[in-house]
Amino acid sequence: MGWVYIEDLKNHIGKEVEIRGWIFNKRSSGKIHFLQIRDGTGFVQGIVEFSKVEPEIFERAKRLRLETSVKIFGRVREDERAPTGVEIDVENLEIVQIPIEDYPIGKKEHGVDFLLDHRHLWLRSRRQFHILRVRHEIIKATRDFYDRRNFVLIDTPIFTGSIGESAGNLFEVNYFDYGKAYLAQTGQLYLEAACMAFGKVYNFGPTFRAEKSKTRRHLTEFWMNEAEVAYYDHEDNMKLQEELISHIVRWVLEKASDHLVALGRDLKKLEGIEPPFPRMSYDEAIDHLRKKGFDVKWGDDIGGDEETALSNIFDKPVFICNYPREIKAFYMLPDPERPEVVLCDDLLAPEGYGEIIGASQRIHDYDLLVERIKEKDLPLEAYDWYLDLRKYGSVPHSGFGMGLERVVAWICGLKHIREAIPFPRTIYRLNP
Repeated sequence: MGWVYIEDLKNHIGKEVEIRGWIFNKRSSGKIHFLQIRDGTGFVQGIVEFSKVEPEIFERAKRLRLETSVKIFGRVREDERAPTGVEIDVENLEIVQIPIEDYPIGKKEHGVDFLLDHRHLWLRSRRQFHILRVRHEIIKATRDFYDRRNFVLIDTPIFTGSIGESAGNLFEVNYFDYGKAYLAQTGQLYLEAACMAFGKVYNFGPTFRAEKSKTRRHLTEFWMNEAEVAYYDHEDNMKLQEELISHIVRWVLEKASDHLVALGRDLKKLEGIEPPFPRMSYDEAIDHLRKKGFDVKWGDDIGGDEETALSNIFDKPVFICNYPREIKAFYMLPDPERPEVVLCDDLLAPEGYGEIIGASQRIHDYDLLVERIKEKDLPLEAYDWYLDLRKYGSVPHSGFGMGLERVVAWICGLKHIREAIPFPRTIYRLNP
């Protein structure tokens, strides 16, 4: 009798096994106990019948409380009615620990704040199990995408002295004798340096935004994948984004569709996510929003409500391209044919989920970059190394940043981004 994970039980039908896990739920009916057991790889029901086990084993099963840690010994039986296709006829069980107190997350409904206060325990629930398994597969799919295309992984720093976008959205820290440093809101500037060395590069790690946002789409700490490619223009950049998102969706449908089904996700809405994606200029987006009754004018940024309206038009992600120069970051290349806009795009996920990728072609001309840094009233000295990249063999290049949690929320069909990360950080939450 060997130790087997629940996810592998279907390969042991008719055999005696040991599983190690926790009691997720329990009900009794006279001479039979129905034990719902989880072990981190899945859930299975174990059946303890009074007539088939020793009396002390049946009494031991009676003592079990929610989240009791146990070792279960029994025979695997095929059962088509069971979610996993199998059940276990329990022959013996060993209690590792009975909880000292009643498990705080019981069968009753709990408010979101209560659940977030107990996030360390909420992770054990079925819903969170399925969400974070999908997240795991999205991460694997992303890395696989770049590996297949021979990109080089570059781990960019978390402490930085160079501001990627706006100083008002940065967390400041005191960095020894250097004075102020910041928690990185992007690794992009460093990827630009790396792409001049390796051609095709990407990163994947935590980033930080000090925005005091209360929307369902914002976290103060989140994970981002960024890519940068030398000699890529704006069109090349959008094609790469299409291919990445399509690859991720195909991968999740193949590897984790059972988790999506368990979450109640409509798979048909994901099955058609293939290139090409529709495109809409910023000008067209503003016109559309005004016709829909939004109080926006040319030059305004497009906010969450507006993104929702635009992304509901299409059943695929949509590119919103060429935003006004004044509202975008200093490093974005102005359109040579229309310098009041930049060669950039935001990729909005369908079904109202909004932006999942922000991208642009970067300025590769030294003088233009200096002009834009001054235009944004940023300190030139903080970008001395970044400007060096434009002195020595500068080439056109492009890149993007994809927010992992936003992709997880869209693919899983979540109402709020806070469920898309194991331990969410918001303006109101730093614990647990």
